[in-house]
Amino acid sequence: MARRNTYREDEVLETPFDFHHLLRASAYIRKYLNKMILALTLSAVGGITALFGPMLTQHALDDAIPKKDTGLLFTLVGVLVLTYLISVIFTTVRSRIMVHVSQSIIYDIRKDLFAHLQKLPFQYYDDRPHGKILIRVVNYVNSVSDMLSNGLINVVLEILNLIFIVVFMFCVDVKLSLVVLAGVPVLMVFLFWIKKRQRRAWQQVSNKNSNLNAYLQENIVGAKITQIFAREQENADTFALLSDRCRSAWIQAVKYSNLVWPGIDNISVWVRAAIFIFGLVIFGQGNTSLGVIVAISSYASRFWQPIMNLGNIFNNFINNIAYLERIFETLDEPVVVDDAESAVEMPPIKGEVTFENVTFGYEADKMVLRNLSFTVKPGESVALVGPTGAGKSTIVNLISRFYNVNSGRVLIDGQDISGVTLHSLRSQMGIMLQDSFIFSGTIEDNIRYGKLDAALEEIVKASETVCADEFIRRFQDGYRTEVKERGSLLSQGQKQLISFARTLLSDPAILVLDEATSSIDVQTETALQKGLNAMLKGRTSFIIAHRLSTIKNCDKIMYVDQGGIMECGTHEELMAKQGYYYHLYTAQMEDIA
Repeated sequence: MARRNTYREDEVLETPFDFHHLLRASAYIRKYLNKMILALTLSAVGGITALFGPMLTQHALDDAIPKKDTGLLFTLVGVLVLTYLISVIFTTVRSRIMVHVSQSIIYDIRKDLFAHLQKLPFQYYDDRPHGKILIRVVNYVNSVSDMLSNGLINVVLEILNLIFIVVFMFCVDVKLSLVVLAGVPVLMVFLFWIKKRQRRAWQQVSNKNSNLNAYLQENIVGAKITQIFAREQENADTFALLSDRCRSAWIQAVKYSNLVWPGIDNISVWVRAAIFIFGLVIFGQGNTSLGVIVAISSYASRFWQPIMNLGNIFNNFINNIAYLERIFETLDEPVVVDDAESAVEMPPIKGEVTFENVTFGYEADKMVLRNLSFTVKPGESVALVGPTGAGKSTIVNLISRFYNVNSGRVLIDGQDISGVTLHSLRSQMGIMLQDSFIFSGTIEDNIRYGKLDAALEEIVKASETVCADEFIRRFQDGYRTEVKERGSLLSQGQKQLISFARTLLSDPAILVLDEATSSIDVQTETALQKGLNAMLKGRTSFIIAHRLSTIKNCDKIMYVDQGGIMECGTHEELMAKQGYYYHLYTAQMEDIA
């Protein structure tokens, strides 16, 4: 089953822990630092108040009960209840504050991630399964937000609790307190041993989940193709394999995680046993009261509780630090195509397009275009033809600066497009692709995407021009018809007509049609031709078409192959030349016949 090896791991697992990630994450924390300090203060006061409990118990056992002083006993009980009430109230208020902080951090990280993803080049999305990108924006951000908010506060809080517990213990009895502290070195050795194993195990879980999510997203999108080729069982087997890897990785990670609290709990039990042995036998000799032993035992139990909590926080920290690394890796992905520091606004485009010795390749060692030079005059319609993979779509992608050229220059109206802002350039261009993407929403909203402030009358006029109005009005809700994800209610031809209307509505100065009529039947295309002529009029246009009969009237036809333009001229000129274009055209006409 060859498909099984498609999903490689995201990263090499043997990467050292980088504290720089935490320093970067602090940028998201600083905005809410005041609220976090307030929450920490409330928790600290509540925790300190609760620590008076064992002291009150000691006085009850050693003073009030032996002396049968009911007044003192009731007073101690009343103070004890009050301390727990204060602790509960402060903890509740703190929890509400931290819910707001946590959700705000999620919002900030997710907003930055999405904004960055919008700027990344086509190549980034070409090289990665979309499911792996999606899991970082949704799942990983949810996971790390609690670590950056509650996790960090709890670390400080538990450390403070630990310090105050030690202080209260020493106030009760110094020798028995040293017995409790004797268990700390044992704990440190244990945590050091388990740390590296936990980190590697949870990174494995992260990778396996990412692979599973990517495969699932791809198969949901490609469900029709799966059924067409009867691949249901093979895909189910592959999914089962990936799911099994997730399960195995999770079980392995949980195995290490579940060693933390039993290890700490065992150390706690042995230490508390040692308190009774040393208090009653070795240090005792009638000098250590029952109240002191009970109080120290209670403090010992509390002493190990923050340590257990710190262990759980550490556990969760190790689980989520891998996710934080993935998030920052995405944010660090370079925006290869971006505005230069000195970029200026592109003035209104007249339409002259010039390539000056342009060399470009998607991979460093494989050039698609080599020293390509040509000039297209304003208002000219240019057809790009040639074999698949020759570079036709590459040329139009470079005009819109979806990629940066390796060398040479692309100029529009004499202005190097690398020196203008992307928004001012692309907002004056209209691009129609073979795969017409339709967003969830109404047909009206999809067409208005080309001009957000367009009135309904403008939308209808654009639709009429490209022959889309007729089929739109056949829907019960007309332009208000809701279309599902990727326009599932529409045929491919209808999607392309809606895309034509969207492009026309944007009123571009330069128009690119990349196999834009490939899914439209011949009868509709004939009717559409009038609309296309209206779109092309007065605009510089680049047309990539599979059906050569549709581009015969173009002002210029370029035959692209072998990294450059092999032939250029009108349809009549190239046919008379009987070169590359002639053979391509006659071969297609013979196939049609």
